[in-house]
Amino acid sequence: MGNKNTNQSKVDLVYRKKKNAEEMKHQLISFGLMIGLTFVAFLTIASEDVGNWFAVPFILLLAGIQVAFQLYYFMHMNQKGHETPALFLYSGVFVAFITVLAFLTIIWW
Repeated sequence: MGNKNTNQSKVDLVYRKKKNAEEMKHQLISFGLMIGLTFVAFLTIASEDVGNWFAVPFILLLAGIQVAFQLYYFMHMNQKGHETPALFLYSGVFVAFITVLAFLTIIWW
């Protein structure tokens, strides 16, 4: 009986180590991509050839991508058990988007 528990704990330990190594790999890749996106944003602004009409939306797009990386990999929103916080977060983003859209349409029309 004790041997079975020992084998199970060894299997659990191997599984957790493999899972942690995989998660760390994803976090490092995500971190590298975020550093790359930041570098691209700096190059965009530093370039004399890029106009503001392209640079501002492009930087906002890069910022949105970085927010997604932050949420899914560094705040672990991609893991099970985080559905409720994700629901509240996305609901807040939706309400903020609707609010900004409402104010923009009130001002423009």
